Amino acid sequence: MKVVTPDFLHKIIVVICIFALGNTYSQIKNSTNKTLFGKTIAAKSKNPNNGIIRCATVEYEQYLQEKNPKRMTNAQFETWLAPLVKKQTAARTSSKTAASSVITIPVVVHVIHSGQAIGTAPNITDAQVQSQITVLNQDYRKMLGTPGYNTNPVGADVEIEFVLAKVDPNGNPTNGIDRVNMCQSSWYPEEIEATVKPSTIWDPTQYLNMWTVKFTPLDLLGYAQPPNASGLPGLSSNGGDANTDGVVSGYSYFGSIAFNDSNFLLDTTYNKGRTMTHEVGHWLGLRHIWGDTACGDDYCADTPVHHDLNYGCPTKPSCNSATINEMVENYMDYTDDACMNIFTQNQKDRISVIINNAARRSSLKTSIKGTAIPLFANDAEIKIEAKDCNTNYACSTPPPPSNKQINIYNRGTSTLTSVTVNYTINGGANQSQTWNGSLAQNQSATVTLLNTALYGILNVAVVSTNGVTDQRTSNNTSTATFTAPITPTNYNFNTFTFRLQQDFWGDETTWELKDGSGVVKYSGGPYSGNHSEILPLPAVITENWTLADNQCYTFTINDSQGDGICCDGGNGNYDIKSTNGLTTVLSGSNFGYRESKSFTINTLATKEFETSTDIYLYPNPTKGTLNIQVPTAFGLPNSYTINNALGQKIIQKQISKEADLTINTSALSNGIYFITLVKENQKRTLRFIKE
Repeated sequence: MKVVTPDFLHKIIVVICIFALGNTYSQIKNSTNKTLFGKTIAAKSKNPNNGIIRCATVEYEQYLQEKNPKRMTNAQFETWLAPLVKKQTAARTSSKTAASSVITIPVVVHVIHSGQAIGTAPNITDAQVQSQITVLNQDYRKMLGTPGYNTNPVGADVEIEFVLAKVDPNGNPTNGIDRVNMCQSSWYPEEIEATVKPSTIWDPTQYLNMWTVKFTPLDLLGYAQPPNASGLPGLSSNGGDANTDGVVSGYSYFGSIAFNDSNFLLDTTYNKGRTMTHEVGHWLGLRHIWGDTACGDDYCADTPVHHDLNYGCPTKPSCNSATINEMVENYMDYTDDACMNIFTQNQKDRISVIINNAARRSSLKTSIKGTAIPLFANDAEIKIEAKDCNTNYACSTPPPPSNKQINIYNRGTSTLTSVTVNYTINGGANQSQTWNGSLAQNQSATVTLLNTALYGILNVAVVSTNGVTDQRTSNNTSTATFTAPITPTNYNFNTFTFRLQQDFWGDETTWELKDGSGVVKYSGGPYSGNHSEILPLPAVITENWTLADNQCYTFTINDSQGDGICCDGGNGNYDIKSTNGLTTVLSGSNFGYRESKSFTINTLATKEFETSTDIYLYPNPTKGTLNIQVPTAFGLPNSYTINNALGQKIIQKQISKEADLTINTSALSNGIYFITLVKENQKRTLRFIKE
């Protein structure tokens, strides 16, 4: 972390929320955390009635300035924007101005989950997604007879509409909803920027990308990446990385309760879709109505000057008038969803400038991704579900099943009643399976493939749809790699010493130790921070733990800023060791956002060797190399013997090192074989096929 000077802070305070080369964090709800982005939360940012935090502009802007010293200031952005807005306003008021036209923006919504069924948080339903698009259109078009309509003289129809994409980046039909299992239950905002967005984003010059997620640890409502003010000397011209451009929302604030079919997963207050109306406003160039400072300027003359942000649905005079109230119903305030219903004409002018001039905004005007392509009657799309969710085996996560899952989508106009697929694992024998059911257009079903080996490369292809040849081949295949999980290490002692040397930013650090049932046995943090970064470091924290036998435990340490505890002017670090100090269970310092490890104590005894489901062979069938997977808790087997189907001994070998668990079967004839593993007085026999 860098030390922030008073002059620097003064510049930050007047920054908008947030027009700059990066992302804007706007609406945050949290009642327990004392810091945000490693900074102390300003008292005024907390709702005095319930402690909810809706915005931390100053704190987040400090964080972004530390990450990117070339970040655009408010003055630079307005220097670029002001003359364009003036020209836009003049053209609008001129009698010679041609009638404006409505701009339609294609949208893709990436629903990020960790394997939950559709309709189970955070994997929201298609109907909830569609309800959000409906609200955006009501609000941005000031639709008569909807909550987005108002009779205010300066209330404007922004003349922008949103439509879920109908064509995906590969040219195939889509409903604009991209469900992605990322194998993680919740996400820090910084992790979203580093991992979620880059791995899922569709071309931001052709789509407005939206993400719905479950945030960690804050209950964050949403944030957006603002538009680019290009052409300023010394500043990047891309408005932030192209692989992060878009808008993010917590899953329970995305959509409107007005369209609830009883399956919506929505908050009790922020449940009318206005979080995204607000954040898309940032994405299109608007700033908070109070200018992010007391009686600040949002550069829109027709919005009354606000003393500050507003919560609830208040009525109070503006900064410069005792008779004109603050426009608390404006979408760019922090009032409750039910109170909001207006964009003004000057806000529309700013949006018009952005949509016509900003990078990755102006290109959307001509995008055709929201226009349907010709559809076929019989068109099934295949996606493999959850590639590597279990590579890091934790106590609460069982080893992956031997059978893999695929998702079948109906992209045709006829009801999908049957799909036959062929699939192989590691190039082995081709297998076939048929799904039967009933799917309307754009509906999906999850199908479990039978008789697939645990690990390797899985290839799946559609053979037939509704009993005939599938009419679109470009979405008929899918490939994914499954790798073996890392099983917990077993220790034959149950007393441990935990040691934590904090860095100067202890308010970013938390940790916990859970048992296999998820019960927290020990925990700590956040601690106080010494942000001056002046030595000495805080005193070392030392704890002694006594843990029960025959249990699995998971230790997790978190850093809310994603830079671990190694690099803030000191040498922060931690370790877990046996009390005699001879065995190290875990240690680290530069772990990013979090680090986690599971271990067991006096469990997985040798007697379980014969029945353990954690012992298996892969790939199976095999054409060459065959691997034996044995949990490290058992230790290496003593030997193995391979017999053919007639019971004849073909190979016998002593095992002395890990490499001995990899077998070259090239000398074996095609057929069925049995391998018997010996561990002391225990035996385990497994079957494999040589192709």
